Amino acid sequence: MVGAHPGVAPRVTAATTTPAPERAARGAARGGLANMAGSVLAGGAGVVVTWIVARALGPEQAGAFFAATAAFVLVGGLSKLGTNTGLVYWPARLRATGQDRLLGTCLRTGLPPVVVFSLLLAVAMWLTAPWIAHLTAGDSPRLITDHTTGLRVLAVFVPLQALTDVLLTVTRGYRSMRPTVLLDRILRSALQLLAVGAAGVAALWATASLPVFAFAWAAPYLPVAILAGFAARRAYRRGLVSAEVSRGERRRLRRDFWIFTAPRAVAAVAQLALQRVDVLLVAALGGLAPAAVYAVAGRFVVLIQFANQGLSQSVQPRLAEALSTGDHAAAKRLYQIATGWLVLVTWPICLLVIAFAPRYLRLFGEGYAAGVPVVLVLATAMLVATGCGMVDMVLAMAGRTSANLGNVLIALAVTVGLDVLLIPRWGALGAAVGLAGAMVVNNLLPLAQVYRGTRLHPFGTGTLGAAALATGCFGLVVLVPAAVVAAVPAYAAGAWLLRGPLKLGAFRRKS
Repeated sequence: MVGAHPGVAPRVTAATTTPAPERAARGAARGGLANMAGSVLAGGAGVVVTWIVARALGPEQAGAFFAATAAFVLVGGLSKLGTNTGLVYWPARLRATGQDRLLGTCLRTGLPPVVVFSLLLAVAMWLTAPWIAHLTAGDSPRLITDHTTGLRVLAVFVPLQALTDVLLTVTRGYRSMRPTVLLDRILRSALQLLAVGAAGVAALWATASLPVFAFAWAAPYLPVAILAGFAARRAYRRGLVSAEVSRGERRRLRRDFWIFTAPRAVAAVAQLALQRVDVLLVAALGGLAPAAVYAVAGRFVVLIQFANQGLSQSVQPRLAEALSTGDHAAAKRLYQIATGWLVLVTWPICLLVIAFAPRYLRLFGEGYAAGVPVVLVLATAMLVATGCGMVDMVLAMAGRTSANLGNVLIALAVTVGLDVLLIPRWGALGAAVGLAGAMVVNNLLPLAQVYRGTRLHPFGTGTLGAAALATGCFGLVVLVPAAVVAAVPAYAAGAWLLRGPLKLGAFRRKS
């Protein structure tokens, strides 16, 4: 049986525990719509922040800022120890198998190690900041000094970043998407935009300072971490079940939790490395100015990843419940419906980015127009990645975290290998080729494994219909940009005609 673990009670029948597919889709739609809307706002705020930094700091200091934030995200991802998957999978599984009394033990198993490890990594980042700065900032003493200070400013906030993410993961494990949307997607992004914007305005009257921008970008984690703590406590108390838990049950759950989560901890870091290490490699091998061009040109990828993550986080607990009770039919239907929605939202973005890349890159400054080939490569790879849906998460929720780890490590080897080979020759474009190769590998490999192990695949009627509609409407825009005037209403009309296969009725409120 997929996802079986020792130490948990025998499965009960799917009919008594797993919601009907339509009901699950409706719940995923409500949470996913809110989360994707919040993700769009967060992604848009991130684009504006990138624009402010690029304009205020100039290519070299902007490259140092993007390299520093990439290091910050990597360290924060490592400090979470894979609990962003384990603290969704296990609460969902415990509820689905009637073991709600173990939820408190589950949280006490996952949270304290994150706090301790994040503090240790923050100290390590502080101590190694001069070495990281020297590696990525070249030989400029002033730039190395600013870069070192910026890295140390960010190091102070590493525990808050990790704690924020893991506490919001706890709320999602209880099927509550609202804290993630309100606190992370909206509040944190809005505070970052305001703080970085204020730093940008201040730079008009004084010399722009990299450490100031780093502080402005990271400071919002403090209030958001506090509010996330209240949200997690409220979710836990609402689902609290008072029942005796034996010492043996606690011991078995701790063991099973970390057997499941440990591979995911390494995989999560490797996954983040896929998204961030390329910026560091461009800075080290090609220089800070090409790193800035690459970061700006690839910003739309983060926007699409936000949309994917927003929908995935809503589907994740429901998919875990279906797979934990052996209801593969419900899991398959939910996976295909969610992929159809993802393609419907993201493919037009990818195609529009391809069509208008020269125009929007110039908004960041004339020097960033050199990133057009980067955009073309990454947007094409994103079409493949989003067409596979949240396949990485499906593999993890099926209990295959070891296979998930292997896939991500292979993809990371691909991107690092191609980066080392191509960045010295092609600069930012070499990094784009490396990341594109990794994205293809990291989606097609798990797609084959998911199908082989569970017979699940994302290519339902809705997915294929959304792909055909997006290609038909926006593929022409790539050739004739002015056609966007007709493409948008045609796409809306086509989505309405396909509302049945796409299950768009799930987004309606129940009467």
